[in-house]
Amino acid sequence: MLHATAPLLRTRTAGLLSRPLLSAPVPALASLPAGGDRTRRGFHGSSPARDSWLPWKSIADSAEEKMSGKHSRFPEWIEAWDRRGFYKAGTTLSVLSVGAFVAFGPASLVPYAIALPTTAFWWVGLGDIKQTRQTVLRNFPVLGHMRYFFESIRPEIRQYFVESDDSTSGVPFSRSYRSVAYQRAKSMPDTLPFGTRRDVYSNGYEWANHSLWPKTVKKEAQRVIIGGPECLQRYSASLLNISAMSYGALSDNAILALNTAAKQGNFYHNTGEGGISRFHKEPGGDIVWNVGTGYFGCRETDGTFSPERFRDTASNPAVKMIELKLSQGAKPAHGGVLPAAKVTPLIAEARGIDMDGQDVNSPPRHSAFQGPRSLLEFVAQLRELSGGKPVGFKLC
Repeated sequence: MLHATAPLLRTRTAGLLSRPLLSAPVPALASLPAGGDRTRRGFHGSSPARDSWLPWKSIADSAEEKMSGKHSRFPEWIEAWDRRGFYKAGTTLSVLSVGAFVAFGPASLVPYAIALPTTAFWWVGLGDIKQTRQTVLRNFPVLGHMRYFFESIRPEIRQYFVESDDSTSGVPFSRSYRSVAYQRAKSMPDTLPFGTRRDVYSNGYEWANHSLWPKTVKKEAQRVIIGGPECLQRYSASLLNISAMSYGALSDNAILALNTAAKQGNFYHNTGEGGISRFHKEPGGDIVWNVGTGYFGCRETDGTFSPERFRDTASNPAVKMIELKLSQGAKPAHGGVLPAAKVTPLIAEARGIDMDGQDVNSPPRHSAFQGPRSLLEFVAQLRELSGGKPVGFKLC
């Protein structure tokens, strides 16, 4: 069925594009005369039979109706709301408040039930008109707050009412994938009984076929030995690991959780270029130390590379490998700046920097080497300083 439908759609599309209409210049919508018959004369050589399927006529009519104000997504009082409408509404509420006091007297609660909203209406509206930071509130006093209210609950509306469970709705992770993460984080079952909610017949759906003669996968095939003959401390790495995310970009608890998972799952945790924090060391999981252009954890006071500090940090038994970062996808060939206001004592401790009120710069390139040959020489130096641990480099 699917294979038969695709050529049919292509045939229809080809037939539509092959009509001689599109070979003639299409007039702009603004230049089209009003009215159905006049619109047809805007196309050279057109006929009523051909015009019955033309999309241009409906587009022109729709544009004309929108420009004339025939169709609106809001009630008329919202479309007409401005400062004048605010003053009219405020005056009406004030008159009603005075009338309520006259009719019911000050001993009744009815006048106050009208006077309090009226006072709040004037207070908010005059404040909106007086302020100069938000144009929407200045031009649409009081009513403009609705825009910011709905904007604030937009994520919740999408999550609870609009987003579906399939993999094409949520970005970057769908609701179904997030539910699995939530359930596993709570140590609860993440499976659903009686089938699946996914459309297993949709294009692009992936699955694993059953085999009548399955093979046993050896444990050796589930890991990769990293390190050549010159590495004295080769490492057996898992096929799936935790990629680089720096401490500071992630919180204390996030680093603790990731490294704890690395410990329990027997895979490594890449530190990111922010250095090795105490939260990387506490759980005891395997660590890949990411060394960037800022040389955090192995730098001198002027930001250059320090062999002594590198040796001290790399000697930690939890550090299994060293990754030299040349560039990354988030900022290819660009440096980075950590503002002084974001430098906490724990971040300063992890990066080996002083809290002197200065911004922390990550240069766009390394200062320890100046080309491919010196890069490999520097890699050999890091391997020697680390006691023979595997050293690689990352680029994007």
